[in-house]
Amino acid sequence: MADDRTELVQGTLEMLVLKTLALEPMHGWGIAQRIELMSNRVFMVTQGSLYPALVRMRRRGWITSSWRVTENNRRARYYALTAAGERQLDAERAAWRRASGAVNGILSARLAPGAT
Repeated sequence: MADDRTELVQGTLEMLVLKTLALEPMHGWGIAQRIELMSNRVFMVTQGSLYPALVRMRRRGWITSSWRVTENNRRARYYALTAAGERQLDAERAAWRRASGAVNGILSARLAPGAT
């Protein structure tokens, strides 16, 4: 069976992590799984890209982290959205809508009959 999953569009990982954490605090593995499920298994988040992004986002004050026990009785670092992270998510969502609308406009453009 072919694997149709793909890497994320460059620059979207942090926005998707912020959205995932807006739903509930999660540990890293859970964040990757949630993004894969919410994308209908189109996007795959590797640990090699996720954890550096989480470190960057924590340094920027967009998320916090704390150790907790998982549902499987293991210790894991849980990440949660901060107020600054909520504002960043709003800004990134607006930028995404603007950019995707522009791309959609280009892709759906047609020449008018008789135009050269």
